[in-house]
Amino acid sequence: MIVFFAAFLALITFWLHRRLVRATALPRPWSVIADALLVAFWALAVVGIATGRGLNPSTFRPLAWLGLTWLATVLYLVLGLAVVGIGAFIWRLVIRRSSSELAEPRRRRRLQAVRAATGAVAVTSVALTAYGVVEAADPRVTHTEIRLADLPESFDGTRVGLISDLHVGPARDGDFTRRVVDLVNTQRPDLIAIAGDLTDGTVAELSGDLAPLTALRAPLGVFGVSGNHEFYSDDGGRWLDEWERVGVTTLRNQRVAVSRAGATIDVVGIHDHSAPEPYRPDLEGALAGSDPQRFRLLLAHEPRQALQASDLGVDLQLSGHTHGGQIWPIRYLVPLQQPSVEGLDRVGETTLYTTRGAGAWGPPVRVGAPPEVAILTLRRG
Repeated sequence: MIVFFAAFLALITFWLHRRLVRATALPRPWSVIADALLVAFWALAVVGIATGRGLNPSTFRPLAWLGLTWLATVLYLVLGLAVVGIGAFIWRLVIRRSSSELAEPRRRRRLQAVRAATGAVAVTSVALTAYGVVEAADPRVTHTEIRLADLPESFDGTRVGLISDLHVGPARDGDFTRRVVDLVNTQRPDLIAIAGDLTDGTVAELSGDLAPLTALRAPLGVFGVSGNHEFYSDDGGRWLDEWERVGVTTLRNQRVAVSRAGATIDVVGIHDHSAPEPYRPDLEGALAGSDPQRFRLLLAHEPRQALQASDLGVDLQLSGHTHGGQIWPIRYLVPLQQPSVEGLDRVGETTLYTTRGAGAWGPPVRVGAPPEVAILTLRRG
């Protein structure tokens, strides 16, 4: 995968060279400087992807942070320069149809326009990335009230803290985990739900960065389920064992009964939609033998798992995974895979809340999708 990524990014880097340097006829020494920066950031991006997949995050994290941040800039450069390239191509066709005496002035104007547009794209791309870096570094608490017809009266007003998608590893460390834990604990939730994707790396490399989770406190319990990233760099079962070690009750296609003032609900958890064997999600197995009249709260990493949840009588599903799109305009692609991008939604008979998550995957950048720790107040009605 790393070799494929390096080759693919090399092709994009060469295209950026063509658009930023060649198409603008950038003079020396600026052309040499621009090409040197493109190559250097290509190398840093490869380091970023390899960190947590062979390169130890504790050693390479500063370089990985720079390289992964550059990927966000690349996204905006590609989008912006593609528009400039299309415009320049159309202009070139117009010039070819011009008389010889008009062609040369138009060529000069075209080059000036391309240089100006390319400069604007470059400045805008860097500015958007810088904004996104600041945005992503500042997770905030959001509050949402959820009305649920079948919620037992004793659970009316229950506050659930929802944590998801920390993606600790190449760009984030244990200090980030501690900040998120502090945000949750300050809200004093009754129950804490962890919806997966806490890390990008192996247990050996990153277990210490999850140690702050031991400080999570909630009278009704702290529960967690795997995300897809728990299985990318290590065995997901090993990661869930590590979560147990720091005090998280992991639900591996399981349910637990949670009681309050004489009433009981089922908190159910299943593995991620894409989890490999022997960790395939099994909601039917998790619900087997349960009372169908009892209120069911499901933790499932991906919103699309609500499609089955609705068929099986789940009242409320809590998910993450989407990051709210993380970097605009990616959010417009999320509905191609998921039934919800962020926030409160309805899938069949199941109420669904999808958190944008607290961290960021790949680039430590968020544009148009601020990071969150969600505090959900459950209301009967």
